[in-house]
Amino acid sequence: MSTIENKSVEITKGINGLEKVILREIHGSSVEVYLYGAHVTSWKNEQGEELLFVSSKAIYKPPKPIRGGIPICFPQFSNLGPLETHGFARNRVWTIEPDPPAFPPNVNATNRVFVDLLLKPTEEDLKIWPHSFEYRLRVTLGPAGDLMLTSRIRNTDAKPFSFTFAYHTYFSVSDISEVRVEGLETLDYLDNLKNRERSTEQGDAITFESEVDKIYLSTPSKIAILDHEKKRTFVVRKDGLPDAVVWNPWDKKAKAIADLGDDEYKHMLCVEAAAIEKPITLKPGEEWKGRQELSAVPSSYCSGQLDPNKVLQSS
Repeated sequence: MSTIENKSVEITKGINGLEKVILREIHGSSVEVYLYGAHVTSWKNEQGEELLFVSSKAIYKPPKPIRGGIPICFPQFSNLGPLETHGFARNRVWTIEPDPPAFPPNVNATNRVFVDLLLKPTEEDLKIWPHSFEYRLRVTLGPAGDLMLTSRIRNTDAKPFSFTFAYHTYFSVSDISEVRVEGLETLDYLDNLKNRERSTEQGDAITFESEVDKIYLSTPSKIAILDHEKKRTFVVRKDGLPDAVVWNPWDKKAKAIADLGDDEYKHMLCVEAAAIEKPITLKPGEEWKGRQELSAVPSSYCSGQLDPNKVLQSS
């Protein structure tokens, strides 16, 4: 059965008439993804709680990208190149792949709801970035409410090209000052607030008391975000994406961002699975795959402290 006929996949009109796809899982979790930018704007658990942050001032009007959710940064992260910030994939209208390939035989497809979105460059895109490609994004909602994004980018050109990439995920948190990030201790990072100066993270979990904008390098395949107040832990699992960006604009920067409420920085944290330091290069016909899987689990307590080891050690 094709995705579009499936009852658990609904295509509907979202804000400003932009088309979106809603995925619903049998136990009540859901995901919404706009065709504009292939942009996931909602991920709710079985209780209907929103797990992603989207700004109350988000502008759902092309060519402005949507502030929050999971923007896709391709073919350029940030200003690391000649293109507009974060590239153009997040402000193009993608199409639904009507006849997507099945899950590989080793993947249990039971109760998985998914949609495949496709982006190919237009004539205008080829003028600003002269490389032909096919970008397929599969958005999957798993049986436990996990959200998986799988990007497959194929070089359909006659010459090689290189790109940088990030899933710019905005997590919803109760209070940024009560949040810790585990799994990036002792790693090298590039500090975007100091002209990408290279430093080494200290041995403790990352906590937040001012603006943070860092690109962590050679990161593990699993990172945990612990929300003390909500007793909730987000687990990010990633594959093909060696870097991880951690960003919160804090108060001064937030006031300067037109499509972000002045105090909304308190309720968001970006932890972004990425490939930045070493750009991906594809020869003609080659394909790259980059995957991130997000899950939200109750935090376990141990002597009044969150115990991230239980999260990080479990598979």
